[in-house]
Amino acid sequence: MAKKIYILDTSVCLTDFNAVLHYDNNDIVIPLKVLDEIDNHKQRQDGVGVNARGFIRLLDSLREKGSLIKGIRLAKGMGLLKASDYEVGVLPEGWDPTIPDNQIIATALAQVAEQQENSRPRKVIVVSRDINMRVKCDSVGIEAEDYNQEKIVAETSEIHTGFATHLVDDQVIEQFYEGEEIYINQEDAAINANEFVLLVSSSNEKRTAIARYLGDHAPLAKVPECNGGKKRLSVWGVKPRNKEQGFAMNLLRDANVSLVSLIGKAGSGKTLLALSAGLEQVIEGGGRYNHLIISRSVQPMGKDIGFLPGTMEEKMMPWIAPIRDNLKYLMGNNNDTLDSYVEQGIIEIEALTYMRGRSIPNAYIIIDEAQNLTLHELKTIITRAGEGSKIILTGDIEQIDNPYVDGVSNGLTYAVEKFKSYELSGHVTLTKGERSSLATLAAKIL
Repeated sequence: MAKKIYILDTSVCLTDFNAVLHYDNNDIVIPLKVLDEIDNHKQRQDGVGVNARGFIRLLDSLREKGSLIKGIRLAKGMGLLKASDYEVGVLPEGWDPTIPDNQIIATALAQVAEQQENSRPRKVIVVSRDINMRVKCDSVGIEAEDYNQEKIVAETSEIHTGFATHLVDDQVIEQFYEGEEIYINQEDAAINANEFVLLVSSSNEKRTAIARYLGDHAPLAKVPECNGGKKRLSVWGVKPRNKEQGFAMNLLRDANVSLVSLIGKAGSGKTLLALSAGLEQVIEGGGRYNHLIISRSVQPMGKDIGFLPGTMEEKMMPWIAPIRDNLKYLMGNNNDTLDSYVEQGIIEIEALTYMRGRSIPNAYIIIDEAQNLTLHELKTIITRAGEGSKIILTGDIEQIDNPYVDGVSNGLTYAVEKFKSYELSGHVTLTKGERSSLATLAAKIL
């Protein structure tokens, strides 16, 4: 296969600082403008800053092998890594040469021109997470592609839902309701640990049973949170309104499941369910967890919370307001009770930026808006969990504000896919809106 030349955009390097190592024996070109842009991000205290610093350190270590301007062999059997400048003259008429994207495209155009002088020209491909950058490349005849290394699935529709339907004999359903042990062969059924199962009678589709597959060599478990109708289990005043919410509550209350991920559109109840289960187990759980830690991504503002005045709690308030609204609702709109729990340290508001370096034992940890996390940020958070802690990730993959991730490359999606086969984790995708009839309709038609 003919070797190619890949030109990496800034967005790629800030997504994965090891991106240059993922192109086998093909050559990599880093435009000098990319180095300038990465330098502008190295002081950030988030995942982008981590990747910026990691990329700079990687280039510095490679310099020991040679010169970036001449090209450095990345490793045995791999291609060369080069830094390259641009020529303004290659840009189409009317293009502003001061725009960073245009300078990167100019670098690519110079590479294309250089290859056209060779007897066997190599294909030049720009790699960028920026959709508009790829469109601009295409408009001047440069092949462009997304950075696919960070994509855990090809499409959002392929993300694990945590729920499956299985046809069984009617007798099996009767045996399940009577309390007999029912088993599912994991290999034959292609089912994951802690996946919920709707057993449907092959002779009567209206005869069903809801169960949960706990893992290898374990019988199907009943899901009490999905039964009872109006007498359904209430957790801190919250009753599951549909079977998916029942699934979520079942996982949230299970001490054997250390990581729970909930994906759902606005109004599906993911945050409210997580908070109600957290309050129950922290305050009424008999010491199962010492405190409830709540945090969420501050990505929508596009800057570190250190730019805002006040204490850390005060800085977090603009982002934590939806969480606080839910807590107030759960406590009967009693601000005094809520403030008391916060003052006692039972409820803790923590910035994601400051969770690195901590070891957090015996805590119930809720990370809201987790769809805005990068893979590195996700790893940083989950590895903070000490003995006895439980982490809840909630988010809507259709509402991503982080420009460096998308529906198939964000930290939440990674968590769902990477952990789905492990018995210490569970996932539920919530599809029904329960906030209000108006909110549900708006989410559907707008």
